[in-house]
Amino acid sequence: MNDLIRPAFYEAYHEIVPLAKKTGAAIASDVVGPICESGDCFCKDRPLPKVAEGDYLALMSAGAYGFCMASNYNSRPLPTEVLVNRQLSAVTRFRQYLPRVWESEKLARWLKFVRLPENDLD
Repeated sequence: MNDLIRPAFYEAYHEIVPLAKKTGAAIASDVVGPICESGDCFCKDRPLPKVAEGDYLALMSAGAYGFCMASNYNSRPLPTEVLVNRQLSAVTRFRQYLPRVWESEKLARWLKFVRLPENDLD
């Protein structure tokens, strides 16, 4: 949702492929993002090769709108961008680090942190 919002906004179609070739029949798959929102979904019931935890997927054709529509929603850092041309690839923008996301945030001077006593958690 924060990395590529086009599918959530208007059901934009992006081809999704595993980075490592997979064999076997395609299975109906949902590809979702890491944010617990109903709109954080890239596709539903799409036939894709079976993948396992730790496998990487590429969402193709993100284009110019991928980055300019990205956000730090939910304090998520912006993703790495990779330009691919046939067999060539290059990182064109590195992943944003969390301290960079937070660097412009500042607490108001008048706010104080209140620590509750251990027995007063209700």
